[in-house]
Amino acid sequence: MGGQAHNSIDQGKQILVVEDEADIASTLSYHLSRTGYTCRLAGDGQTGLAEAQRQPPDLIVLDRMLPRLSGDEVARRLRSDQRTARIPILMLTARAEESDELVGFALGADDYVRKPFSIKLLMARIQALLRRDQPHGETGDVLTAGPIVLDRGRHEVTVAERPAGLTAMEFRLLAALMAARGRVLSRNQLIDAALGAGAAVTDRTIDVHVAALRKKLGQFHDWLHTVRGVGYAFRPVAPEPEKA
Repeated sequence: MGGQAHNSIDQGKQILVVEDEADIASTLSYHLSRTGYTCRLAGDGQTGLAEAQRQPPDLIVLDRMLPRLSGDEVARRLRSDQRTARIPILMLTARAEESDELVGFALGADDYVRKPFSIKLLMARIQALLRRDQPHGETGDVLTAGPIVLDRGRHEVTVAERPAGLTAMEFRLLAALMAARGRVLSRNQLIDAALGAGAAVTDRTIDVHVAALRKKLGQFHDWLHTVRGVGYAFRPVAPEPEKA
């Protein structure tokens, strides 16, 4: 009976695993199915990308080192496609350097697990990612600041009435900052808001996502303020008065 407590929430969620190592793919498929998920497998990047576009899953577990199309390129294309831009991506990699992790986050990964990994840890991270994207009763909750509108219910951000195309991570960061109404949030607070308490990421990860978020805010990028030594704040900047 233990291990079935998640089913009422997770039952039926579709996970696409893009992994070329057959033993790892088989192990993941077994544990995901046992937990109540519907698991689909792809053995190379090209097939994985096509599967995600054909029938977008609820979450993608994506290896970085893949034949035919690298995991980095798959992530880049997923994030640039409106059909798949908001799907949570958990990257797997054998690379151990922090710089590799930051590249993964910069490409749009929502979480990053290094090989070899604990299956219990990986399952917990998957469950956390899926629950983070649940609306939790916030349907219809809209945050507005000038031309920037964040709709939690639709999981959508528009800037001057145009979709901003934010990743799930960027969306959560912006939601936390806008909801703070000008208060400064530390990097640790933003990690908790975007990844959940206890997430094993560095402060630099938040900086990478904030930099990407600024680009997507376009001419309003300076509304995201860096408070040196503390963190970030979202404060709309009033336009300069026109000269007589």
